[in-house]
Amino acid sequence: MNDTAPVLSRRQALGIGAGVAAGAVFAALPSTAVAAPAGREWKGRRSQNGWTVIASDQAKKFRIEGTNVNVTLRDGDVATVLLYVARRFSYEIDMLRSGDVEGHTTDRHVGAEFESNYLSGTAFAIRPLLYPLGASKSTGMSSAERTVIADILADCSGVVAWGGEMDPLKESHFQIDVPPSDARLSQLARRIQEWNDTPGRGAGAIDAFAPARIRRAKKAAQAR
Repeated sequence: MNDTAPVLSRRQALGIGAGVAAGAVFAALPSTAVAAPAGREWKGRRSQNGWTVIASDQAKKFRIEGTNVNVTLRDGDVATVLLYVARRFSYEIDMLRSGDVEGHTTDRHVGAEFESNYLSGTAFAIRPLLYPLGASKSTGMSSAERTVIADILADCSGVVAWGGEMDPLKESHFQIDVPPSDARLSQLARRIQEWNDTPGRGAGAIDAFAPARIRRAKKAAQAR
């Protein structure tokens, strides 16, 4: 994809729209921010998706490829998969900037059960202030952005879940949605590594708007 071309690419057009929307929302946050549902302290040794809660020294900081942004996650296959999601968001929706991504935390306060997955390093949130817990779908991502996310989810074959399909809604949220023993996670991580090692494949080389990919994404969504 040529980001220096005089004609805007799809990602650049999406990014401009996202940037304008972000600026408008952040400028208005004092008066229009959506209050998150009342939270509670997560007491469990495992997060909602079945992974063990980990301490800060058990998580690892990763640089999201193509950006200057770091995110702290559980190492191994979990990180391989979630970093793929983050790269595709940055390449195809809007370039990620410092402070955009929140990963592992030791803060046990959660507004929804799925937020406990940050404690196990198996989830992250992209721009949670822009896409907060409990926000209305009508104020969230555009249809074009949702097309990209649907394609990402289809690539991840049920291993990754998105907060835009959860209740309460949190469009910034992405998580590993299988337990540690599920072989689909390691299979997907190997597949992503193969894409990374093959020129012209994987994040940065995908057109989520290709008709065949849109059809595939719709079938995957119907199966979820």
